[in-house]
Amino acid sequence: MGDLLQPWHLAVILVVALLIFGPSKLPGLGKGLGEGIRGFKEGVKGLGSSDDSEKPDATPKTNTTTTEVK
Repeated sequence: MGDLLQPWHLAVILVVALLIFGPSKLPGLGKGLGEGIRGFKEGVKGLGSSDDSEKPDATPKTNTTTTEVK
């Protein structure tokens, strides 16, 4: 069967994408796809470090608002 994505296959996919979406929408689609992949990678990376974020802080947080009395 050989390689799955040969240069000829990629060219056919590009032509089909141009026919479906048109040349004006392809840059926006590529940008959105790239941002989605980047967000997915950051999410997966965040899952590995989520154990550290669940530990409670040593110092309790208090409400420090003040009110003035006239």
